[in-house]
Amino acid sequence: MPDASSIADLRQHYAHATLDEATALADPLAQFGVWFAEAQAAGTHEPNAMALATVSAEGRPSVRTVLLKGIDARGLSFFTNLESRKAEDLTAVPYAAVVFWWPPVERQVRVEGRVERVDDAEADAYFASRPRGSRLGAWASPQSRPLESRAALDARLAEVAARFPTETVARPPFWGGYRLVPDRYEFWQGRADRLHDRLEYRLDGPGGWVIARLGP
Repeated sequence: MPDASSIADLRQHYAHATLDEATALADPLAQFGVWFAEAQAAGTHEPNAMALATVSAEGRPSVRTVLLKGIDARGLSFFTNLESRKAEDLTAVPYAAVVFWWPPVERQVRVEGRVERVDDAEADAYFASRPRGSRLGAWASPQSRPLESRAALDARLAEVAARFPTETVARPPFWGGYRLVPDRYEFWQGRADRLHDRLEYRLDGPGGWVIARLGP
C-alpha cells in the first residue's frame, strides 16, 4: 500500500506557459487544434486519449479513458461497443464530459455537451480503417460483461478469426460511434503556486461562444 504521507508530498511545479484572454482564439475548436498540435509536438503519449464521464439512469457516475477519433465543427467522435456500460449510460442520459491531460505542456482541456450517435456510414468508414486485429477484437469482446477467463476470450477471438479468414471484417451490429456536441470547453494551463490559468468557453445560443476566466 502506498505511504499516505509520501502521496501527500507529491507536487509538480508548473511554469511552461501562460494563457490569457488577449491571445486565446475566439473559436474553441481552433484553440483546441493549436493546443493539440503543440501536445503532439511535445511528445505527449496518446494526446487523443480522453477520460469520458457518463451518468447512468440511476445517477451513478462512471469514467474511463477512450480515444478521440475525430473532431470538427460537429463535435468530438469516439467509437465503442454499443452494449457497453458507457453506451447504456449514454442511452439513458445523452450527456457527457471529457478531459484531455497533456503533461509535457502542463495543460488540460475539458469539454462538455450532449451526445449523439454517428451514422452507419461514418462508423463503417472508421471500423474499416482499424487494424485487422482490432476489428476481430471488436467481435470477440463482450465489453463490460462478465467473462469466465482470459482463455475464454482467446477462444472467442480464434472463433472470430476463423469466421473472417481474409482482411475483410464486417462491422459488428453492436459496434458504433458517438459524437460529443460541445456547449462548454475549458482550457487549463498550469501555473506556479497552483494559480493556474483557466478560460471557459460557453455556448450562448445565437450569440456564439462567450469566454470567461475562472478562478484557479
